[in-house]
Amino acid sequence: MTATQPLPDITLFRNDGSPDSMAAHRGRVLLIVNTASQCGLTPQYEGLEKLQSTYADRGLEVLGFPANDFGAQEPGSDDEIAQFCSINFQTSFPLFRKASVVGSDKQPLYAALVEAAPAKTGDVDGFKDRLRNHGLVPNEDPEVLWNFEKFLVGRDGRVLARFSPTTEPEDPALIAAIETALDA
Repeated sequence: MTATQPLPDITLFRNDGSPDSMAAHRGRVLLIVNTASQCGLTPQYEGLEKLQSTYADRGLEVLGFPANDFGAQEPGSDDEIAQFCSINFQTSFPLFRKASVVGSDKQPLYAALVEAAPAKTGDVDGFKDRLRNHGLVPNEDPEVLWNFEKFLVGRDGRVLARFSPTTEPEDPALIAAIETALDA
């Protein structure tokens, strides 16, 4: 697959166990984010919810994919994650079952995402340095670097952009990319 091909119709499961699929989201601009509830970047949930509420009427949908791949920062069950997000951030965007986003056992959606967009933009090197300063070995592209990495997918299912974990939801480059995708 290349960035010019749409993502395949991958079967997904919401965190309540109900079935979903990528095909069900075609026609909308998607911001796909791997999330964690005990990460220094967890406050990004607030900005993600603001993006959802600001742009939903224009066709944006934030999709949250909890993963426990980085520092065991998402140890909870799917139900606990949903409660955490609802209570602390009043999230209205869909959350999916907790699953890996890196390595040989990564979920099929993330395998397709990193294949379509193997490199991310944003403060990648600076964030890698911060991880190393904490004794961690950062993943290299195409793997997901850390929690809250963001993939922007167009209405046609094509991956348009990939943003580093430290790209805040309010970042002007992310907002511009979202607005461009919504206007396309």
